[in-house]
Amino acid sequence: LEAHYLAGGNVNTVVDALIAAQRANIELGFERATAIDLAGRNVLEAVQVSVNPKVIETPNVAAVAKDGIEVMAKARVTVRANIERLVGGAGEETIIARVGEGIVTTVGSAETHKAVLENPDGISENVLNKGLDSGTAFEILSIDIADVDVGRNIGATLQTDQAEADKRIAQAKAEERRAMAVAKEQEMKAEVQFQRAKVVEAEAQVPLALADALKSGNMGAMDYYNMKNIMSDTNMRESISNINKENDNNNNSNKRD
Repeated sequence: LEAHYLAGGNVNTVVDALIAAQRANIELGFERATAIDLAGRNVLEAVQVSVNPKVIETPNVAAVAKDGIEVMAKARVTVRANIERLVGGAGEETIIARVGEGIVTTVGSAETHKAVLENPDGISENVLNKGLDSGTAFEILSIDIADVDVGRNIGATLQTDQAEADKRIAQAKAEERRAMAVAKEQEMKAEVQFQRAKVVEAEAQVPLALADALKSGNMGAMDYYNMKNIMSDTNMRESISNINKENDNNNNSNKRD
């Protein structure tokens, strides 16, 4: 006791734990009790939990069945302290995490959420058979499902989000095609305007070419007047042809009336 006190241990707790273990017929030696105390565990509480198991309540665990429906489950885990594994064994947080993982796995393997609601004890059996107390300072006596509720329709939500994403992608592609079509149209209009400008530029060169031909003697004055007469005659014939076409159209229209 003196050595344990000098090592920083709690003598009163160790003595009380040894007395309680003896009265409860639990095998607990002095060396093990002091080792548990120096490890930071409450050895008296461990003895009391061995005699009177405690209940650990998990928070709401959300899991999704294969039909996409979310199930919210809460479990109560009855544990008893394992004196042999108090030193180096995991605590309550590990038990809660492992039970939550077991609930998620069991619900996730169910075909529908209705199967989980109809047989909640199936979750307890599957989780209990996994040996979740391995490596912990506790021995799991039972796992009871305290509450099961139906949550959101995760499958429908995911499908809706996917459909919305596909819609946005399709709209973006359509907008890209529209922009390319507009750009192509603008490019064609620019090309047409460019060609028209070249024609106008070429037509502007005709008088200069005629003047240069007259000046250099490659073309005489009579040739120029003959060309003008031919152009005038051509314009007159085109005008007469257009008038005849209009008269024919009017006559045909009158005949139909």
